[in-house]
Amino acid sequence: MPDFTHEYFTNSDGLKLHYRDYNTAGGDAPVVLCMPGLTRTSNDFAHVADSLKAKCRVICLDKRGRGLSEWDSDPARYHPGTYVADALELLNHLGQKSVHAIGTSMGGLMTILMQAAQPGVIKSAVINDIGPEVDPEGIKRIQNNIGTTPELKTWEDAEQYVEKTAKHIFPYFNDDDWKWFTRITYIEEDGQIKSNYDPAITQNFNSVSAEQSMPDMWPVFEGLKSVPVLIIRGETSDLLMQSTLERMESEYPLLTGVTVPQAGHAPMLHEKEAADAIASFANKNYT
Repeated sequence: MPDFTHEYFTNSDGLKLHYRDYNTAGGDAPVVLCMPGLTRTSNDFAHVADSLKAKCRVICLDKRGRGLSEWDSDPARYHPGTYVADALELLNHLGQKSVHAIGTSMGGLMTILMQAAQPGVIKSAVINDIGPEVDPEGIKRIQNNIGTTPELKTWEDAEQYVEKTAKHIFPYFNDDDWKWFTRITYIEEDGQIKSNYDPAITQNFNSVSAEQSMPDMWPVFEGLKSVPVLIIRGETSDLLMQSTLERMESEYPLLTGVTVPQAGHAPMLHEKEAADAIASFANKNYT
């Protein structure tokens, strides 16, 4: 039996959204909200949840249009503002005024925006491979790749495709890693292997230039200055620049950074450097 349950709530747009609930640590356990990247799902945080579930209640959200959450009939609503509103509605549904956040890429951006929209809602933050400014080249790469998956008839086809397209991001993956990563990325439906998200999420993301898609977020990032923050960066990331991490470390006294060797955008958080950093951060801050 899994250590989590599949739970749902209905947001103000009438969409039924899914989250994994690892709720075995007791009623007084600190609550950790995990938010995945642009096209990713709650599956990505299985390793993190397994490492934290003994002392924390871990909630892993599928954003609208991803995973087991309903797709939005209005693609114009696929943008960070609605994702943040959904996350805040989830906290209200759970009866939680504040949480510890772990966010990868878009999920990290959501963490930043949640604290700005509702100061105090974030007790601490683990932000995976994104910051208050990003390299436009990384945005261009994502825009060029998102929604371009070819027809995949078998899981073997999918594994080969995933390894070919993501080898530069995870050069340290072995065959088992590629099998695992493929199966948390795709689903089998009607005899075909398909992406686990609504293709319409690409419309807003690809409708603006890379330079416009991520405005200067330094003023918004100020909201996290008073809480502990762990920044995880992939060594070869084309989204979070080393100079940005260094500036964050120099200007934010409660912020620390760790780099995952060889990883691109974005580490999966099961890598030793990331897992050890999260465990240390949790021991110090999840109370």
